Amino acid sequence: MPHYTQVLFDLDGTLIDSAPAILASYREAFAATARAPVITIDDAIVGPPLLETLQMLAGTEEPAVIDALAAAFKASYDSTGYRETAAYAGVGALLEALVASGCTLSIATNKRLHPTQLILEHLGWSRHFAAVYALDLFTPRLPHKAAMIARLMADRGIAAEDAVYVGDRSEDGESADANALPFIAATWGYGSLGAHELAPHWRAANSPDELAALILGAR
Repeated sequence: MPHYTQVLFDLDGTLIDSAPAILASYREAFAATARAPVITIDDAIVGPPLLETLQMLAGTEEPAVIDALAAAFKASYDSTGYRETAAYAGVGALLEALVASGCTLSIATNKRLHPTQLILEHLGWSRHFAAVYALDLFTPRLPHKAAMIARLMADRGIAAEDAVYVGDRSEDGESADANALPFIAATWGYGSLGAHELAPHWRAANSPDELAALILGAR
C-alpha cells in the first residue's frame, strides 16, 4: 500500500521545465504589443497565473493592456511555444511507478487548462492523471490555488488523510496547508525552496527517486 493513495501535483517547476518556452512567449507578447516590461523577464516570474504575471510585468492592471498582452502570449505559447517544454529527468519514470503502485494522480496548476492539456499530451502523460484542474477550469475562474485544491478534493471525494500535494513554491505549501494536506517540496523546481524556507511540517525531495520513496514508503 502506498503511503499516500492520492497524489496531487503542481506542474510548472515540479514535473516540467517550462521556463524557456514561457519566457520566450512573454518576450514575444511584449514585442508584439510594442510595450517594455517594467521588470526583467527571467525564471523568477515563472509560477503565478498568466494574468497576474502580466500585470506584474506591465506595471499596470489596465484591462486593455493586459488583454492585448494575454492574447499575444497565448498566440505564441499555445501554437508552438508549449512544444519546447521538457520533462525533468526521472519524472516520467516517477509517474509510471506511482500509478503502478496503486496511486491516483491529479494535477492542480496555476497554468491555463488548454496548454496544460497540450503539454500532457505532448509528453505522453495524459493517461497518468485522473483529474487535471486549473484556475480557468471553471467560470468564474477560481481565485487561487488553495481554492482549486479544495474543489478538486471535493469533486473527486479525496480525503486529506489519503493525499499529498507536491510542488516547488511556498505558495504550493501554503495551499496544501489550507486544505490540511501534507506537502512535499520538489527542490529541483523553480521555487527551489531551501531548508530555511520550509515550514517545519513540510518535507522536501531532492530528486524524483527521493519523492517516490516518500510517497510509496510503508505506513
